[in-house]
Amino acid sequence: MQPPTLFPNHPGADQVHLRILETTDLHCHIQGYDYYADAPQPTVGLTRTATLIAQARTEAPNTLLFDNGDTLQGNPMGDFVAYERGVSAEAPHPVIAAMNALGYDGATVGNHDFNYGLDFLLDCMNGAAFPVVSANIARSANDPQADDPLLPPFAVLERRVLDGTGVAHDLRIGVIGFVPPQIMQWDRRNLEGRIEARDMVEAAQDLVPELRRQGVDLVIALSHSGIGEAAARPNMENASVPLAAVDGVDVVLAGHTHLVFPDPSVPSRQGVDPENGTLHGKPAVMAGFWGSHLGVIDLLLEKHETGWRLAQHRSEVRPITSAAPDQGSLLEDPATLAATRKDHEATLAYVRRPVGRSLAPLHSYFALVGNDPATRVVHQSQRWFIRSAIAGTEHEGLPVLSAATPFKAGGRGGPGHFTSVEAGDLAMRHIADLYIYPNSARALKVTGADILDWLEHSASVFRQITPGSPDQVLLDPDFPSYTFDTIAGVDYEIDVCAAPKYPGCGRRADPEGGRIRDLTFEGVPVTPETEFVIATNSYRVAGTDFPVAANGRLIFETQETNRDILRRYIAETGEIDPGSRPDWRFAAHPETSVLFDTGPRARGFLAAMSGLDIEDAGNGPGGFARFRINL
Repeated sequence: MQPPTLFPNHPGADQVHLRILETTDLHCHIQGYDYYADAPQPTVGLTRTATLIAQARTEAPNTLLFDNGDTLQGNPMGDFVAYERGVSAEAPHPVIAAMNALGYDGATVGNHDFNYGLDFLLDCMNGAAFPVVSANIARSANDPQADDPLLPPFAVLERRVLDGTGVAHDLRIGVIGFVPPQIMQWDRRNLEGRIEARDMVEAAQDLVPELRRQGVDLVIALSHSGIGEAAARPNMENASVPLAAVDGVDVVLAGHTHLVFPDPSVPSRQGVDPENGTLHGKPAVMAGFWGSHLGVIDLLLEKHETGWRLAQHRSEVRPITSAAPDQGSLLEDPATLAATRKDHEATLAYVRRPVGRSLAPLHSYFALVGNDPATRVVHQSQRWFIRSAIAGTEHEGLPVLSAATPFKAGGRGGPGHFTSVEAGDLAMRHIADLYIYPNSARALKVTGADILDWLEHSASVFRQITPGSPDQVLLDPDFPSYTFDTIAGVDYEIDVCAAPKYPGCGRRADPEGGRIRDLTFEGVPVTPETEFVIATNSYRVAGTDFPVAANGRLIFETQETNRDILRRYIAETGEIDPGSRPDWRFAAHPETSVLFDTGPRARGFLAAMSGLDIEDAGNGPGGFARFRINL
C-alpha cells in the first residue's frame, strides 16, 4: 500500500503529521474465526486489523492507536473467559493481551463491556498497559469535579513527535471517553446501586475545559456512541455529533452502531459531512465492527507562539477485505495470532462440548417471514423456565407467553450472518449461536393491549406494500432484525399492506396505522384486558426499541442468562423438536408479491417451508439470495 497524498505540501519545520488509528466494537473477535460455525471467517478479526495497523504505522512518522469499546463480549470466547477461565494479572483477558501486544495508546469502554458485571470489567481493564477512560460513569455522581469515578475520566498522553524536518517536539494529548447512559437500563441488575451514568454531552461540557486547563495541545474524544442527530437532547444514546460541537474537542472517534464513517454513500445532514468525515467540521471516524475496518485520521499540526494548531485533517476507513475479488482478505498478523493462540484453542474445546440433540435443523434464514425454528427453541426454553419460576405464586394460573427475536438474520452482518445448526448433536457453540447475547431472564405481567402494541413495534420491520403490485422489496433496511420480536403462545397475522403503527423504528405512534390482525390465544380472540405472563430478557425490559416492554409489570427477574436457560432446557429435554408450524402468517392480498433477501444457504431449506407461497427468485444484492413470496 502506497502512502496516501495527505496534504498539499510535505510538512516542514514546526509542522507535525500525526496519525490517529481507531478500532471499535471488536466484541471479542480477535482471530478470524466463527466459533458458531466452527470455521475460519476471513472477514473479521483483530489479527487482520493488526496487519492494517502495521501498514498504517509505516506511512506516518507519528501514530496513536485507540480502541473505542465493546471489546469483552460478543462471541463464545468472551463467554468462555467470563464464565470459566477468568482473568488475572498473570492471565489478562485475551483482547487486552492482544491490545497490549499491539501497543495501544488508550481506550474507553462500551455498553456491552458491562454485560458480565462490574467486577469482571474492572479486572479486565486492570490488565491494560494503556489508560482506559470513561468520563460519564462514576461510583457516585455528585458534581463533575467531585465525582468518585469508576475509571479515570480522561488521560493526558505525553508523546515526542517529529516534524517534517525530523526535529523532535513534545505534545500533550488529552483523551476522554464516553459511553451511552442507557447502560443503567440495559444492565440494571449488574449496575444499580453501584454506579451512576451522566449525560455524555453534559459530561464533556464539564470535563473538557478541565482537560484543557492541564495544558493539552489536542483533545480526542473516544465516543462509544453513534452518529445521530445534531441537536443535543438529554441522555442521548447516539451523541457523537453534539459531542463534536463541544468547545475544546478536536477529534471524535465514534462507534456503537457498527457502521463506517466517513461513508460517501450516506447523505450529508446538519453537522455531518459523510464524504469528508467531519462532525461539525471536526475530523471523525467510525471503524465498523468485529475488526472489519481500521479508522484512520491524519492531522497536520502547526506550532505557533500560543501552542499547536490543527491546520489540516483527513479521515478514512480501511477495510480488512478488498473490493477486488482476486485479492480477498488481508493475512492475519502472526504476532497477534501467537499471543492469543492458547485462548483460541481453549475456546474451541469449550464450544465443542456436547449438550443434547435436535430432531430438526435450527436456522434463521426465514425468521423474518414467519418460519423460525431457531427462535422457536428459545421460546420453548423461556416458557419452560418461567412456568417453573411462577409456580406456587399468585401468577401461576396465567397463560405464559414468550417474546424473542432472531439475533442473526442477515442485515448489516451480511449474507452469512444467520443461525444455521444441523439436526443431530448440539454443542455449546450451537447454544451460543442460538442465543448470542448474555441477557438475563425476566417475566412481565401484561395485558392483551400490551401484546398487541408489542407486536405492532415488531411489524415495523416491513415496508408498506402496495396491494395488487408484484415484486416489491419487503424489508426496511433501517430496522435491524433484533427489533423483530415474535411472541409464542398467541396466533396472529401481519398485514404488510397496512401502514405501520410505529414508523421510524418505533419512535412515534401513528394512530391511523396498525398491522396486527386476528390476535388469538388458543383460538379465542385476545381482548385488551386479557392477562398474560410473558417471558423475555433484561435488554427488552429496559425499554430499548419496545417501550411497551418497560411498561409491563415486572414479576420475575434473575441473574441467570437466557442462554444458560436454553442450555439447561436442551440438556434436561435430551432431544428437542422445534416443530414446523409457522410462528405467524402474512395477511392475504391477491395478485401481490414481495421480494425477501436472505442467506444463500436458505435454498437448502426451501422444500421444508410451510405456510408460505414462496419461490426462489435468483440473487439479491450484496451476496444475498432473493425469494419471491406471493401474498
